[in-house]
Amino acid sequence: MWPFTARAEAVAAYGPLQTGDGTRAFEIEALRPAKDCLIARLKGVTDRAAAERLRNTELYVPRERLPALEAEEFYHADLVGLRAEDKAGRAIGVVIAVHNFGAGDILEIAPAAGGETVMVPFSASVVPRVEVAAGRIVVDMPEGLLASKDATPFAPATERNKKSKGA
Repeated sequence: MWPFTARAEAVAAYGPLQTGDGTRAFEIEALRPAKDCLIARLKGVTDRAAAERLRNTELYVPRERLPALEAEEFYHADLVGLRAEDKAGRAIGVVIAVHNFGAGDILEIAPAAGGETVMVPFSASVVPRVEVAAGRIVVDMPEGLLASKDATPFAPATERNKKSKGA
């Protein structure tokens, strides 16, 4: 299990986890850390074959069971669907995913002009403003990062210095 919580083991305190369509729920009976994830024993999953059938099943905590957020905090899920605009308010695209491949959070943006998605580091220097209530983020694309409207930029992931909580 790879939880997107501020503290990985906190996932057990949120109650039963649900499949994305809400048709199945799983209660965590036991949880232990492994190399880069958590190993969970789920109630009702009694053998290895049953556990293997759940491989790659995405499980969620309903939003109403998540902790209340403080000012300037947000969940990763809040970012998906936000408009991405430059500092002048021009449309860049829409956030379609938040990734973390180990070196910090990365926003994947579908360009307004179409074409391949672009990935930008989710850092205060590249994303200086997150305005969830306004439905937008402001992206300060470094000079030359986008060679053309549908180029896929590469930028080194930098440590994000914004407060956020994964969900």
